[in-house]
Amino acid sequence: MPLKTPEEYLESIKREVTLYMFGEKIKEFWKHPYFKIIEPSINTVRKIYELAQMDEYKHLMTATSHLTGGTVNRFTHIHQSVEDLILKIKMQRLVGQQTACCFQRCVGFDAANALYSVTWEIDKKCGTNYHERFKNYWIGVQKEDLMVAGTMTDTKGDRSKRPNQQSDPDQYLRVVEEGEDGIIVRGAKIHQTGFLNSHKAIIMPTLSLRPGEEDYAVSFGIDTNEKGITMVYGRQTCDTRKMEEGKYDIGNWKYGGQEIFVIFDDVFVPVDQIFMKGEIKFSGDLVNRFAGFHRQSYGGCKVGVGDVLIGATALIAQYNGVERVSHLRDKIVEMLHLNETLYCCGIACSSLGFQREAGNYEMDMLLANICKQNVTRFPYEIGRLAEDVAGGIICTMPSQADFDSKEVGALVKKYLSTCDDVPVEARYKLLRFIENLSMGVASLSYKTESLHGAGSPQAQRIMISRQGNLEEKILLVKEILDID
Repeated sequence: MPLKTPEEYLESIKREVTLYMFGEKIKEFWKHPYFKIIEPSINTVRKIYELAQMDEYKHLMTATSHLTGGTVNRFTHIHQSVEDLILKIKMQRLVGQQTACCFQRCVGFDAANALYSVTWEIDKKCGTNYHERFKNYWIGVQKEDLMVAGTMTDTKGDRSKRPNQQSDPDQYLRVVEEGEDGIIVRGAKIHQTGFLNSHKAIIMPTLSLRPGEEDYAVSFGIDTNEKGITMVYGRQTCDTRKMEEGKYDIGNWKYGGQEIFVIFDDVFVPVDQIFMKGEIKFSGDLVNRFAGFHRQSYGGCKVGVGDVLIGATALIAQYNGVERVSHLRDKIVEMLHLNETLYCCGIACSSLGFQREAGNYEMDMLLANICKQNVTRFPYEIGRLAEDVAGGIICTMPSQADFDSKEVGALVKKYLSTCDDVPVEARYKLLRFIENLSMGVASLSYKTESLHGAGSPQAQRIMISRQGNLEEKILLVKEILDID
């Protein structure tokens, strides 16, 4: 099948799901008034489908599948070379530049690439047929040009206890029943990026598991509208601004992200969609490889969003008439330096990629963790500098209703004016956009997600300590100093 158009994608997700928003059960969400809140996240995904149709971006947005031989959206591609790993980062930067928000497709993309090699290795050791199942499943995804969510994070309950020690065993998603035709699972997954906007999802365990925790070592594919799946739409800062008249107060009114609280209430999974079931020794491999791929991703997506924020900061300096002030110019240079450093990390861990036995390519794990460790810090500094240059007006400005008011609007516009050649409406829109990226809805995907997505900072530090090879560095010193 050909690649989906944005319009075909939109029609394809208009299906019955169990969705709650603000305490209300939503039917046909695309017709509900709350769709004004959901629509920007859908527009973001539509942009991906649009870019894949454009000749100037096809080298980044599409690839040739080694499974089908056909052209596929790169977000469904299994990496076949170092070049693929690099093109992934370049693609993610492009989409970040085009949308200025989380575009919701990286998690499923990274989960698929992790599963590809892990299923092959499980089969080699255990004599299972997970790899063939996964390939067949993924061929269907590629042929239909589907969007796939990746789901890993469990609710975890009492963090001091293991999954099998919880007073409520469902705090980690688990197998509760097994038959010849499949399994039944129960639990919940949180922080699920783009789940409502996805056709399918890949479910993974959230940590390395131990003997006695076999029921939690489960990975499978599922349709996001499968019976027993309930979605609760995540609340975001300033989200109900999208329900108001006018669009400027939203900041980025075209595009946005989406996080879903997903509950699995005795969901049936057929055998041919199960990719791990009880193989606890491989649960850690799956978690770590997914984390590596996803930490690599942040060297592209967050850089693209950073490009837009830096552009907005430079533009507000012009609008304020201070673009030549030396200390403000230096702050923008620092923003550029931090952003390109993140990109360097994404390109570096991709350039040192290697081939797994399964045939697919994987990034350098140490440098991927270095990339994500920097991402937990640099976007916050870039955001702080943007707020510094823009000024305190980004969090005290009157609403668009006041801006457009017949009674007070003229006075608001008079005192929000700066340079004679700068339209006051343009400055107003830009200030709201910076607010959106630094402290509004988009700050979720740019700052908070930078901190906690793909594991919070300590997770990377643990991996850096494991991958850093201190013993080899000690031997270097001993060699130089002739120490036995």
